Amino acid sequence: MPTARSETGDPFLLTPGPLTTSPTVKRAMVHDWGSRDATFVRFNREVLEAITEIAGGAGTHVTVGMQGSGTFAVEAMLTNFVPRDGKVVILVNGAYGKRAQRICEIAGRANLVLETPEDTPPDLAALSAVLAGDPAVTHVFAVHCETTSGIQNPIAEIGRIVAKAGRRFLVDSMSAFGALPIDAREVAYDALAASSNKCLEGVPGMGFIVCRKEALVATKGNATTLVLDLHDQWQAMEKTGQWRFTPPIQVIVALHQAIQEYKAEGGQPGRLARYAGNARILLDGMRALGFRPLLSDNLQAPIIMTFHMPADPRFEFQRFYDGLKERGYVIYPGKLTVADSFRIGCIGRLEALHMRGVLGAIREMLAEMGVAHGAPAAA
Repeated sequence: MPTARSETGDPFLLTPGPLTTSPTVKRAMVHDWGSRDATFVRFNREVLEAITEIAGGAGTHVTVGMQGSGTFAVEAMLTNFVPRDGKVVILVNGAYGKRAQRICEIAGRANLVLETPEDTPPDLAALSAVLAGDPAVTHVFAVHCETTSGIQNPIAEIGRIVAKAGRRFLVDSMSAFGALPIDAREVAYDALAASSNKCLEGVPGMGFIVCRKEALVATKGNATTLVLDLHDQWQAMEKTGQWRFTPPIQVIVALHQAIQEYKAEGGQPGRLARYAGNARILLDGMRALGFRPLLSDNLQAPIIMTFHMPADPRFEFQRFYDGLKERGYVIYPGKLTVADSFRIGCIGRLEALHMRGVLGAIREMLAEMGVAHGAPAAA
């Protein structure tokens, strides 16, 4: 049984993050740094400035780092930008929209959920109607790429509706930022949350929020916790160049290296081109094996793809998953309510050869289980 491994002997992660990183990003983490070390302070500043530039926010926006996973950044964004007397419309078509709703409930932020199925974009007409009919609504929250299914939501269109209604826009761009285009000069958001371990191809441990400066100033006093106080974190960084509490130093140094590699690849267009190429190879190959994707091509982001489970009773997902891992490829189980499924990612330090490799491993596993093809049950 042939196996594939990265330079460090690890299997390739075909997931939406954490994901496979380059050898040079890994090597950046092997040193010990003090949080007040001049070189680290410079790296930290350059990382935050680079993220703002990638976002198209130079001069108008600022990036605030937040220790923790991406959810820490989303919670910080929601609980700071939505004031205690505010109300947020949450567009839900997957688990991460529902998580935003849970954050708001715990934080005591009034919210209204507009939900569509996981394979369906948000209902923009319903959003327009709510904004026209409910003057209490102050903010709208949307997920850029909902990795529950891999759907790419129409962020630019949502942003235009929100701006026209005179409300504020908050974006969870966790699995999209750095690959799918979203420019602060074109999409009028107050804040956008993402993290180090997605399309920028760093490692887990740092979330960040790209904030419109004027809106960030207005958040003073809104925070519900000390550690997630964005205004306080920003002010401390502006005054001292330091994080308020111990920063994820190795994560930030690795992200500094990852951003240099991101720029060398051509930035957002270059990264998107590679991911889109990976997605085409995967989608074409899976269809040739009989698998059916959940989403139509016009809704599919080249981040992670969801496939229906095969109908053949000889197909066992755990055996399939374990066999792929033994061959050097880690995929994701499904997270849907609308269909029994599994997911395969296209992002991280992966190239065309890796996508062809996982397709070869999938063919082997189907043969090993005696499954003729991956077709699902008829609808």
